[in-house]
Amino acid sequence: MKIAVMGGTGLIGSQVVKILQRSGHEAVPFSPSTGVDLLTGQGLPEALNGADVVVNLTNSPTFDDASPAFFQTTMDNLLGAAAKAGVGHAVILSIVGAELVPDLVYYQAKVLQEDILKAGPVPYSIVRATQFFEFVDAVLSWTSDENTVRLPATPVQPMASADVAQAVADVTMGAPLQGTRNVAGPEVFPLDELGKITLAARGDSRTVVTDDSAGMFAAVQGDVLIAREGAVIAPTAYRDWLKR
Repeated sequence: MKIAVMGGTGLIGSQVVKILQRSGHEAVPFSPSTGVDLLTGQGLPEALNGADVVVNLTNSPTFDDASPAFFQTTMDNLLGAAAKAGVGHAVILSIVGAELVPDLVYYQAKVLQEDILKAGPVPYSIVRATQFFEFVDAVLSWTSDENTVRLPATPVQPMASADVAQAVADVTMGAPLQGTRNVAGPEVFPLDELGKITLAARGDSRTVVTDDSAGMFAAVQGDVLIAREGAVIAPTAYRDWLKR
């Protein structure tokens, strides 16, 4: 199959492209650096010409009130161009439990993206993943100083980006789900405990302070970010990933 991967040069996209190519598909990465801009529509008709599948892994540059408009515009442009090109399958990556976090505008923007895809003219699949291992350091940096890292005890079930990419590639190579596949890591951690494990592995002597008002994940109530029954459980454990 010919597969157009939007956001194909990013963390997940570049790995998805490699997996698809190794599997014998003609997977082509696209991004603004290759002349394709989903916000303006520039380069989309050419990128989708002859494509059987389009995978959209582009992301809003911010997590704030601008993110809904980003997903509205980019999805409208993509689906309009995909329908004209006769693309038979559109795949996006979203977040487990996104609809259950109403106080985070970015999560609600991802739900908007899903809804646009569901209502659109192209057969679709949605892959919902939990938080990535690769973003843990960034999460710690949001609420840290020289001596402490403040984190809520929010339960999370993180996974390796390589496992996310494999899940996206698996769905891309199959028939449209006309639905959602949830994928998650093999272990659940309170976020503050995940912080302690990370700092210890890094040889970082700062202290983790449990603070349920600290950072973006303070807006998350209960265990809504934990995958429910039926989710695909990824193989890579966090401590094993840290050792690598």
